[in-house]
Amino acid sequence: MSGSHVSRRARGALSVALAAGVLAPVALGAAPAAAAATPTVSCTSGKAGLAAKLSKDITAALKGRKSTTAVALYDRRTKTNCSLRATSTYDSASVVKATVLATLLWDNKKHNRYLTQREINLATAMITKSDNNATTSLWKQLGVTKVKAFLKAAGMTHTVPGSGGYWGLTRITAQDELRLLTLLTAKNSVLSDNSRSYELGLMRKVVSSQRWGTPAGAPSGVTVQVKNGWLPRATHGWRVHSIGAFTGTGHDYGITVLTQDNKTMNDGINTIQAVARAVHKDLNPAVAAKTTSTIAPPAAPQEAVPAVPEAPAVRMLTATPRS
Repeated sequence: MSGSHVSRRARGALSVALAAGVLAPVALGAAPAAAAATPTVSCTSGKAGLAAKLSKDITAALKGRKSTTAVALYDRRTKTNCSLRATSTYDSASVVKATVLATLLWDNKKHNRYLTQREINLATAMITKSDNNATTSLWKQLGVTKVKAFLKAAGMTHTVPGSGGYWGLTRITAQDELRLLTLLTAKNSVLSDNSRSYELGLMRKVVSSQRWGTPAGAPSGVTVQVKNGWLPRATHGWRVHSIGAFTGTGHDYGITVLTQDNKTMNDGINTIQAVARAVHKDLNPAVAAKTTSTIAPPAAPQEAVPAVPEAPAVRMLTATPRS
């Protein structure tokens, strides 16, 4: 919905609701989303029986949920891939911050230059604390043309940068977000080894309150690299997303879960974490029964809300999802 079609009263109501941390989106004349049909997940694997198990368990995790969910995952160790609505587009919210940093690192590599101290400070705040102002500064510095050039080089062909400076309205897909994770976690010609190491290092240092989503249920010995985002709008309710790469101690897999049509941000978080727990359990059967050896998400997840035409950015909101 464009800003020109939102009344001043509606703008104010949404702004107040966001600033107060209200979990349900303000309805600006939109009808409630109907419950999504239980989807079927498509999986392939080099390990006997794993594809069928993942498909069954992810589908079960989504049963009865109202979120419209997209899933994409890979596991290099077992040559496993799964997808669900992988090319459907969603508003990115803060998940795009990982792409903004990748664009900056790619552009620096092209021009054979190092990050400045200013860029280091902005990148650190953007990834580890999901700082909106830092993201806006880097987005303006790079410009949409450079972001598009990186997306083309990276093979993220379905991603469309947000216009008018609204980086949180970049249109993304689970497939393209997974593509970014694969580039970050393996040698390639797009991102240098130093660039990959730098970005993954920041994703490992995301503050504890923002380490919800795909890390839920991961083995405790795994190295977690994560970036999340959420955003409420009048249509399709809350968008709640999480991308995560899981490496070290014999692990090498990535999970992307994008959701919309959530009545509250809690609904989106719960959907993502249900999927994540199913994936981690199936990919790590040796620790599946040991609940004390898996990662628990924060009790009060936090994330920033980017600006949209009908409402300003909100620095941080806190959710209290079910365990």
